Amino acid sequence: MNIQWYPGHMTKTRRMIAEQIRNMDAVCEIVDARIPISSRNPDVDELTAGKPRLVVLNRTDQADPEATKQWAAWFRSHGFAVLESDAKSGAGTKQFAAAIRELLSEKLRAYAEKGQNRILRVMILGVPNVGKSTFINKVAGRKSAKTEDRPGVTRAKQWVPIDKNLELLDTPGILWPKFEDQSVGLNLAYTGAVKDDILDVETLGCHLMAYLGTQYPEALSAAYKLSGIPERETEENDVAWGYRLLCAAGKKRGFLISGGEVDTDRMAKILLDEFRAGKLGRFTLELPKDA
Repeated sequence: MNIQWYPGHMTKTRRMIAEQIRNMDAVCEIVDARIPISSRNPDVDELTAGKPRLVVLNRTDQADPEATKQWAAWFRSHGFAVLESDAKSGAGTKQFAAAIRELLSEKLRAYAEKGQNRILRVMILGVPNVGKSTFINKVAGRKSAKTEDRPGVTRAKQWVPIDKNLELLDTPGILWPKFEDQSVGLNLAYTGAVKDDILDVETLGCHLMAYLGTQYPEALSAAYKLSGIPERETEENDVAWGYRLLCAAGKKRGFLISGGEVDTDRMAKILLDEFRAGKLGRFTLELPKDA
């Protein structure tokens, strides 16, 4: 699967982060709770080294609740503060300011001892379409950042005041130049972090069907009213098995074209739309390896 997805504005964003990081008190990294590692830019650790970090597990309403608990524990064990949220409904966003002040409690105590009342500045980072702007708007209590359900909407840095002592620096979503693992690219594509028009949607749908058929067969059966998940053949790879699952679901939905053949391209698009909207259930696509 060939994914061309690293536009020039991402190079500029990386440079801007490097320039601004020295002015920040802390960094808040927003990740998709369904793919917490795939939706983390590996460059961020290097770019923000030495700064206190808060990880926001966003879209918890669409993620497997047990998996979210594992991920929250995993990030805490690696030295991050953690906040769980569903930015669309606002769940968890009211705890953000308190979480930042707790993260920076020692610095705030030092300021207080000197009689200083400084503004805390926090950089908000996240890959495209992870819900960053929606999260910021909920935290701010007003529409400050541009939001759309597609990647690449925020293109410039934006300062967003939260209260008289807290400001956020919203940054454009930043991906990275190369995937070491194909599953990372697939996970980002499933959740809409890369644009659909640069992918083969049917192949993507086959991979997602295969994953759901393996990890969440009951939910998949219920969503598409299947009498059961067709058994995987011994030598069958993800794409071949996923294609059979796409056909089974498409048949149930009545997506037929001439000769009674299933319109698998249409079914793949429906699958991705329904997965992204949380209509199929609550799924997490990766788990901590050392959980």
